[in-house]
Amino acid sequence: MPKKRSGGGLSATQQAAKFLGVSVLAGAVMAGIALPAAGALGLAAKGSVKGFDEIPANLKSPQLSQRTTILDSNGHQLATVYSRDRTVVALKDISPYMQKAIVAIEDSRFYKHGAIDLKGVLRALNKNAQEGGVAQGASTLTQQLVKNYFIEEAGDDPTKVAEATQQTLGRKVRELKYAIQIEEKLGKKRILENYLNITFFGEQAYGVEAAAQRYFHKHARDLNLQESALLAGIVQSPSRYDPVNDEAEATKRRNIVLQRMAEVGDISRAEADQAKEKPLGLHVSQPKNGCITASKSSAFFCKYVEHVFLTDPTFGKTREERAKLWNRGGLTIRTTLDPQAQASVQASLKEHVYKSDKVAAAATLVEPGTGKVLAMGQSKPFGYGNNETEYNFSVNRDMGGSNYGFPTGSTFKPFVAAAAIEGGKPATQEYSAPYKMNYPSPVQRCSSNPYVNTKNETVENENESEKGPYRMKEAMAKSINTYFVQLISDIGLCPVVKMTDALHVVQGDGSKLPETPSIALGSIGLSPLTMANAYATFAARGMYCTPIAIESITQRVGNERKSLEVPRSTCSRAMSEKTADTVNTLLRGVIDSGTGQEAGLSDRESAGKTGTTDSRKNAWFVGYTPNMAGAVWVGSAKQNVEMTRITIGGVYHDLVYGGQVPGPIWKDAMTGALEGKDAPDFNLVDIPDDENTGDGQGKGQGGTDGGRKGDNTGGVIGGLIGGLTDGGTTGGTTGDTTGGTLPTPTFSLPGNFIQGQTNGGNNGNGNGGRR
Repeated sequence: MPKKRSGGGLSATQQAAKFLGVSVLAGAVMAGIALPAAGALGLAAKGSVKGFDEIPANLKSPQLSQRTTILDSNGHQLATVYSRDRTVVALKDISPYMQKAIVAIEDSRFYKHGAIDLKGVLRALNKNAQEGGVAQGASTLTQQLVKNYFIEEAGDDPTKVAEATQQTLGRKVRELKYAIQIEEKLGKKRILENYLNITFFGEQAYGVEAAAQRYFHKHARDLNLQESALLAGIVQSPSRYDPVNDEAEATKRRNIVLQRMAEVGDISRAEADQAKEKPLGLHVSQPKNGCITASKSSAFFCKYVEHVFLTDPTFGKTREERAKLWNRGGLTIRTTLDPQAQASVQASLKEHVYKSDKVAAAATLVEPGTGKVLAMGQSKPFGYGNNETEYNFSVNRDMGGSNYGFPTGSTFKPFVAAAAIEGGKPATQEYSAPYKMNYPSPVQRCSSNPYVNTKNETVENENESEKGPYRMKEAMAKSINTYFVQLISDIGLCPVVKMTDALHVVQGDGSKLPETPSIALGSIGLSPLTMANAYATFAARGMYCTPIAIESITQRVGNERKSLEVPRSTCSRAMSEKTADTVNTLLRGVIDSGTGQEAGLSDRESAGKTGTTDSRKNAWFVGYTPNMAGAVWVGSAKQNVEMTRITIGGVYHDLVYGGQVPGPIWKDAMTGALEGKDAPDFNLVDIPDDENTGDGQGKGQGGTDGGRKGDNTGGVIGGLIGGLTDGGTTGGTTGDTTGGTLPTPTFSLPGNFIQGQTNGGNNGNGNGGRR
């Protein structure tokens, strides 16, 4: 009668022995068929399983997790990411030495037995009974493969991993049944191939290909005898036999494998002795996992791609599904990153802002009309040490960026202008724009309750000399705050909010913009990607396209590859072509003669806007050509550095302006990014210069806008200039009704001159025209 513990009942070892003994007697194991129902033989121990026959009939081989490779738009590798570093290879691509070594040391009777090795079971049972515990295992390679399947399916879930590895009778029973099925279905060669691809070899290497690369920097097919023996020896205990940390112990284990290979006849004793004398020959490569290892300083873009994958429903309905697909890996992700643009961005940032500076800089380039993110970089590298950061300053919080984005200053003004022009305001709209004023009140919102300036808050321009009246073109070029506050008061807040909604402009935390007049001055935090993509809409003549970072994805399944669906950019009209062309004309003036002159490109048309916030905690330049748009931000991530009397990139600045530090970064980045690319022109519109003499173009309207708001001679002068140039049939269009007259000349003048000056300026108001 079997011995019992003091608490009664058979021990787990005794139960296993009894179960397996009965199985052997029944001939089930030897027959290699499904085992009979076990009845009261302990299969329900601890609730692990109810009965052998109730185990699901089919075990599906899991899709092995593998490394994912991220590529740039040219197909060059940026980074590899993985939950498990594994590259699946076919058996023909694994050295014959490796195949023989793993069989010799792990299951020398592999080709002679079925799913279960009867001799091994009896030997283990006898040993374990003598020891009173589990002193020796008897798992075949097939059983080990099944166990690894369970572990693979468990992933990183600690509870599931524990269930897959627990030493219980229930787990062993499942392992036995599935091992029989696999033997029948796959055959020996496929079992060996799968085993060598799934098993763990230490040092973060899963599968023999990753192990060969990690320890010897070579492919699995090129492993020699002693290298194969070393890897085969590691499998039993990857930590104990780790050659990186304990070369002596690993050498002993390798030699045991070589000896075993000689004993089973895989190699001669002479070959074994000769191999034992050789050094390990390690050529260890460090694991390169994750975006932190990305080349071309593209770590932040790499993390952006990862966030896109984990948040986009294209890759799964739930975040859990998307994470499972990402962790399973085996993906080749081709991205939109332009290596030329990325290199140029990073070189410009490195030149102008040092990583040790008190402030940081971030820059993002996108392609108008497609939404492709072409480059993304920043001055502080990706990392966790001094002067490094894991935050991507170019994107919103949900994509790994800062919590709220960064106030944009005057780079927001073009959105106000676009809203006004789209609503019918002319680009010649004029306001008094004093140096300082109270915020207008009330100002209509989209809701029924208007904004009211209950605190008598004021707004002022940069310099006291900046006082109106101003028109839109000059106000944009000089970035006149009071002008745009008056403009947003005139049109109301709702058109501006509707325009920013169409441009997908949201705060860094994803929330909508508040309806307050101060948004005209860029008081709200936005990200560089948001700004670059919104400005790209101007370049694309009013078509907004959602940003995309992924061009295509293929996934390796077994020995085949399949294509996955990827997100596509969705384009929609945010404003009319005329509005966009008008804004482009206004912003070209900023670079030609306004605050952004230091950012102007010399070899192609460009447009943009500068921005500087209160206390100079942020400075921006956002600009574009017809085929590329980019945003540059400079400031402190914590918003605690005032950029006055400060050294940035080795250059001292009394006061930092948007056109002074971000502007040159943008210029250098764009110059390199666009080198060798087409240089298309904008579709510009005619916005009259703000001169009291008109612009004197003639050509059908004789000095368009000549003498606008002029005195009694304003229209006349406009007509004179227009008439002298090209016919001037209407002279100045907004001069005083009496302004288009002159005394009858005493000398002969061309007819077009007379016509130009006599019609010079209808609908004026008699006020003096200004520059």
